[in-house]
Amino acid sequence: MKLFACDHCGNTVYFENTLCERCGHQLGYVPERNALVSLVEDGGLWSSPAIHDESFVFCANAQFGACNWLIPAIPGGDVYCAACRHNETIPAVDAPLNLSRWQVIERAKKRLFYSLLRLKLPLRTRIEDPAHGLSFRFLADMPIEAQPVMTGHEGGIITIALAEADDPTREARRTAMGEPYRTLLGHFRHEIGHHYWDLLVADGPDLARCRALFGDERQDYDMALQTYYANGAPVGWPQTHISAYATAHPWEDFAETWAHYLHITDTVEMAADFGVRATPRVDDDGSHAVRLDFDTFGAVGIGPIVDHWVPLASLLNNLNRTMGLPDAYPFILTPAVIEKLGFVHDLVHAKRQR
Repeated sequence: MKLFACDHCGNTVYFENTLCERCGHQLGYVPERNALVSLVEDGGLWSSPAIHDESFVFCANAQFGACNWLIPAIPGGDVYCAACRHNETIPAVDAPLNLSRWQVIERAKKRLFYSLLRLKLPLRTRIEDPAHGLSFRFLADMPIEAQPVMTGHEGGIITIALAEADDPTREARRTAMGEPYRTLLGHFRHEIGHHYWDLLVADGPDLARCRALFGDERQDYDMALQTYYANGAPVGWPQTHISAYATAHPWEDFAETWAHYLHITDTVEMAADFGVRATPRVDDDGSHAVRLDFDTFGAVGIGPIVDHWVPLASLLNNLNRTMGLPDAYPFILTPAVIEKLGFVHDLVHAKRQR
């Protein structure tokens, strides 16, 4: 994620901002340009001094306070933005609790789409690709149902339980499941990993290498999950997997690794925009400083990204500790995990080149 500046007054603004706090101009995000622009309204259309000869309208979900993305003003064109057009089911917005939780979910989803668009990954809807298109269902638990809504993925359809937008509920689930980390954005990044396994790995040229690194996904998935929940992760798992849950099945290992790849690239980009300097070690010549000033989304290999991430993660964790907070990144990147991250990086960039 990058920092943005108001093109009217130069004030620093952030991805979710809808107004510039300095000059008061309306703001909107143009995904095709990766730009958060100041706006002027004229007859229901919006224009920006940063983009000449183009008019925009807001995504239809802006009326609910759930989106600040813009769409080109084309008669008969889309009413939903590049991210919201993938929504299949949203909760009833006439219920205030549903609305507030959906707004939180949309903020996390937009950060996911920021990365997917930057990586130029395929983003077809179910209308465009009925078999493999991407869609989202944001569902609230129903009192009459015996089972709560389960967050998960199946055939390009990602379901997110609305209750996950409630901090106490999500924290209670994290504690009950013994997880070191659980966020909405983490859910999105994990479940989208399953989607891209289907699109980029299954029956493709990289399948053999994927199996060599993550294991053979043809083993029974339901039985593997039952075994994991009954017995937990095997001894020594931190040397080979990014999380305990990643040991449950090769699909989960891939999805967890994919999620961490997005965690890392997005965070390193933000650190670079802030000009953060990390000092990972001291050698004979004194302090060895690394300046985070390169494009993580355009990096040639995983090595430079990891070299910048490891000291940055240490910095983040130690800053959190000074505030009495848990580690921001409670994970360890071992050589085996880095090799898996490298596979994801190579997979994504090979797709971009094709």
